[in-house]
Amino acid sequence: MSGSSLSLRQTCTHTHQTLHASCWPKINPIPQPYMSSGGRQGGPPDWARPQAGSQAPDLPTMHITQLNRECLLHLFSFLDKDSRKNLARTCSQLGDVFLDPLLWPLLRFNSLVELKKDNFLLSPALRSLSICWHSSRVKVCNVEDWMKTALQRGLCSSHERLASDFLGRVCRRCPNLLSLTLSGCGHVTDDAIAALLRSCPRLQTLRLENCVRVTNRTLAAVAAHGRSLQTLHVDFCRNVSRAGLRRLREQRPGLLLRAERSADMMPDMPPRGELAQGRRAPKL
Repeated sequence: MSGSSLSLRQTCTHTHQTLHASCWPKINPIPQPYMSSGGRQGGPPDWARPQAGSQAPDLPTMHITQLNRECLLHLFSFLDKDSRKNLARTCSQLGDVFLDPLLWPLLRFNSLVELKKDNFLLSPALRSLSICWHSSRVKVCNVEDWMKTALQRGLCSSHERLASDFLGRVCRRCPNLLSLTLSGCGHVTDDAIAALLRSCPRLQTLRLENCVRVTNRTLAAVAAHGRSLQTLHVDFCRNVSRAGLRRLREQRPGLLLRAERSADMMPDMPPRGELAQGRRAPKL
């Protein structure tokens, strides 16, 4: 073999080794912020060390519990309530993350049944609460009280207790609530809204839509207790009157008040025959 051929082969071998080494990942021996502390110190872990005869390093393996608290909270935040609860059942460490108040600044419910589940946490960290569902799911609760049968009144009474108990828990546990939305909640009463206004003095936004039991008493409670309230919507609340809205505007001129279709809708009133028998219509 000539000297030129040997020199060429040595050059190619050196170039191959250089390129091969440059393909290895650069491992930082300092633990990264997303990893929990632990493991052997003073160099990269075993999986990052090149093995004799291997063409590429093994892929790293990491258990979810090796992530620090901030990363686990971030991962949980992408899951819905049921998925969070299921993941929390897998081990005590993830169960602790589920119970971290920082995971629950926002809650949204789409049915009455969801209020009874244990897949969420009410805490002082809650800032925004939304309870919204279509009236078609709870038609009986939007029927005028004087038209309901005894069976329907009993059903509505159970719905009212469920909603009132839940909002009572919000009053006790969530004093820092900033925004509340209730839509299609035909079982939420003036008393429940007034209690929330007293217990959540920082409430800034209150949106009520198609809440048939909301009357001018809620408007009076806003004037008396909603000191921090900046926005109030009472859309499609048929038992709110023009007179009540006018009084609230006079008492709270800086309040952004919207009442779409509320004062223009016919309020709940029993027929004249019912009035003649001593039953009175609700006051407006």
